[in-house]
Amino acid sequence: MAQDAKTLDLIAVGRSSVDLYGQQIGGRLEDMASFAKYLGGSPTNTASGGARLGLKTGLLTRVGADHMGRFIREQLAREGVDVAGVLTDAERLTALVVLGIRDRDTFPLIFYRENCADMALEAGDVDEAWFARAGAVLINGTHLSQPNVYAASLKAAKAVKAAGGRVAFDIDYRPVLWGLTGKDAGENRFVENQDVTRKLQEVLTLCDLIVGTEEEIHILGGTTDTIAALRAIRERSGALLVCKRGPDGCVAFPGAVPDTLDEGVSARGFRVEVFNVLGAGDAFMAGFLRGWLRGEPVETCCEWGNACGAIVVSRHGCAPAMPTWIELEQFLGERERPFRLREDADLEHTHWATTREGVHDELTVLAMDHRSQFEDLIAETGGDAARIPHFKTLALRAVEAVAGGDDRFGVLLDGRFGFDALAQAADRPYWIGRPIELPKSRPLEFESSADVATELAEWPLNHVVKCLVFYHPDDEIALRERQERQLLRLFDACRKTRHELLVEVILPKGMDTDSHTVARAIRRLYAIGVRPDWWKLEPVADPAAWREIESAVNENDPLCRGVVLLGLSAPEAELLASFEVAARFPIIKGFAVGRTIFYDVARDWLSDRLDDDAAVRALAGKLTVLVEAWRRARAAGEKAA
Repeated sequence: MAQDAKTLDLIAVGRSSVDLYGQQIGGRLEDMASFAKYLGGSPTNTASGGARLGLKTGLLTRVGADHMGRFIREQLAREGVDVAGVLTDAERLTALVVLGIRDRDTFPLIFYRENCADMALEAGDVDEAWFARAGAVLINGTHLSQPNVYAASLKAAKAVKAAGGRVAFDIDYRPVLWGLTGKDAGENRFVENQDVTRKLQEVLTLCDLIVGTEEEIHILGGTTDTIAALRAIRERSGALLVCKRGPDGCVAFPGAVPDTLDEGVSARGFRVEVFNVLGAGDAFMAGFLRGWLRGEPVETCCEWGNACGAIVVSRHGCAPAMPTWIELEQFLGERERPFRLREDADLEHTHWATTREGVHDELTVLAMDHRSQFEDLIAETGGDAARIPHFKTLALRAVEAVAGGDDRFGVLLDGRFGFDALAQAADRPYWIGRPIELPKSRPLEFESSADVATELAEWPLNHVVKCLVFYHPDDEIALRERQERQLLRLFDACRKTRHELLVEVILPKGMDTDSHTVARAIRRLYAIGVRPDWWKLEPVADPAAWREIESAVNENDPLCRGVVLLGLSAPEAELLASFEVAARFPIIKGFAVGRTIFYDVARDWLSDRLDDDAAVRALAGKLTVLVEAWRRARAAGEKAA
């Protein structure tokens, strides 16, 4: 099959697991108190990393019919990996790995792989027609350790070769997975064993690319003399051989193996502080493959692999630490960078912003995160405050009635009155925002524990943290700095807990404003280091103000998701008029409106003038009016442009 007929650049075959990473650094696994959950497994990491670098990748593996298996499939899909080959095994559980960072040289890990799903992969799972559409296949040494997975790997390799594709082999030697060490020695990278050597060498005639560390070259070549091992491999294969050398980068051998490693093909390495070596090899493979599969010179492949490995070795986790193509280009273009790479704020922001889930070119949100307003309604109507949580579930029903599963819709819900609705929203595809601020506080306070990061650690990752701040760039200095310290604390907490942040700015009443005021506030917050994913701003009728705001955002963070409009309880007609102006500006993605939609409905419902179904219809009707008006305004703006 001609290369231009290929629909995938690469299909990886083999291990797929969930990594549970200890979050306490510098201690024993025995003393870990909490764990972060990430995608894991060498070929799975490489498929994900390759997709981030712009390759069209797929994965053949098995996962259990369990929560962790669903997580793997969903996360791979989010990364852009073709999951047609991610098969569900109803009899076995998804593999797990527990990992830790003890010190700069010690990374304990435990493989939970007894009768796990991915090790049940067999030749019958290989769809030869699917593999024929791939430019290359990546097979993995671990999946040669058992007869059934060995057969699946060989069948996949032969299917790709028969269709004119190529085979890449990641030696990926883990002695514990060959039964050569105790189960508590998962970090051990080398045990000499001639049976393993013979088994691995059986695939060499199929390979076009072979990649491994020096220890892995030793096991494949059958000797601890690296040059002798490379020559033993070369006798059995004409593949491009690549030896990874840690901080010294790598060296490649497209032809005969010379007398020293330094005589091979190499590229610049990148000296960075080693924080976590786990996953760096998978990142190297993803970077190298990006070059190799796109026909780049070997030196370029080496440089990209080295750079990806350096980036990942500086971070916590494997798959989530993988760079995107935009990030890799930025890294390679920087002349100076901190040795402690994770302190490169610009690079870390690029990583964060280019790995966020989903794209939101339009976002229309029913804001129901109000707390004090509902308390006011209870006081006004004499209703029962215990009913408020139920009303908020009705609001979610109204969004569902209008959206019907359209992920351009969203909800803002609080954890106090809206907890039940938040729990129900977890099963739906909508954007979810959740407030952190204490209502009406100025200076800003958080409605949570004293440590905001501790609070956010308990929130699901798909909850976008919304923070309303009554802020003016000309506030009295002590007040302004106090609020800015709070926002910086929150921004830092959101990045550490992996939550997106929406900052809602409302200008305090009674202070002078003009068309530059909001833009000045935005620029000030960027200047102190706050880079929210979203801004939520008041609607204004002055196009000059929106031009200033758009410039302020684009100049400081071109990767910002954008702006949504708030309603401030404006009458519907006034809000619709503001849409006509705002929709001309691409930075504005939609709205997050609450009181304009719900206030009268909630009052009537709390007063028993509306039942549940009538309330849902009323909320849905008001939301529909705003959605349709926004879309008309946007279409008109785009046509005019």
